[in-house]
Amino acid sequence: MENILEVKDVYAGYVKDLNILQGINFRISLGELVTVIGPNGAGKSTLVKTIFGLLKTNEGQITFKGQNITGLKSDQIVKLGMCYVPQIQNVFATLSIEENLEMGAFITHGSLKQQKEKIYTMFPRLAERRRQKAGTLSGGERQMLAMGRALMLDPDVLLLDEPSAALSPILVNSVFEQIKAINQTGKAIVLVEQNAKKALMMADRGYVLENGRDRFEGTGEELLNDPKVGQLYLGAAYQESDGES
Repeated sequence: MENILEVKDVYAGYVKDLNILQGINFRISLGELVTVIGPNGAGKSTLVKTIFGLLKTNEGQITFKGQNITGLKSDQIVKLGMCYVPQIQNVFATLSIEENLEMGAFITHGSLKQQKEKIYTMFPRLAERRRQKAGTLSGGERQMLAMGRALMLDPDVLLLDEPSAALSPILVNSVFEQIKAINQTGKAIVLVEQNAKKALMMADRGYVLENGRDRFEGTGEELLNDPKVGQLYLGAAYQESDGES
């Protein structure tokens, strides 16, 4: 399958001459769900921020739909068909759910009604609370709204940065179900996650980052069953699954 997004030998960071990403390589095809896991400080969030133009690429190249997007700003990348949902501050708290969705389609001309209805069908909770202020929503509902707002532009690739962070186990399951449902519509999803086991279980492929490098790559199943990945990165979750039938 042809890659829709490819990262080649990329170096990037937050401070000049101090790279967090150390020659990282990454790829995803249209319709794939690819998970990025690794310990804290490995460069997971830095990777998606660099892809989305929030951080400058110091070396290497990022290609999207066959076009070199290295150095492009986020607003330019959005127009090409990519959206990003950050871990925090991902909704406008003082605006209603409906207003948040409309803000997500800021570059769209014409009626938004049809696209909003698609989002409401995908996220029924949002439809029920469409007049409610985003700041009054639960953590799980905020994540749904953040994803819904990104989907208002009907992107080909969706970058999700720690969508399950600080959520209860029940809400984590709900958010992951929604992510899978979005992927099944044909969207390619890059999922950065600390909940490594659950993320790999639903992924087509995965990457394990360490010290800004892509140390392991494989299908979700391959990485889950790799003893080195399990012992180093899945921790207690791996040990608990070791005795499962």
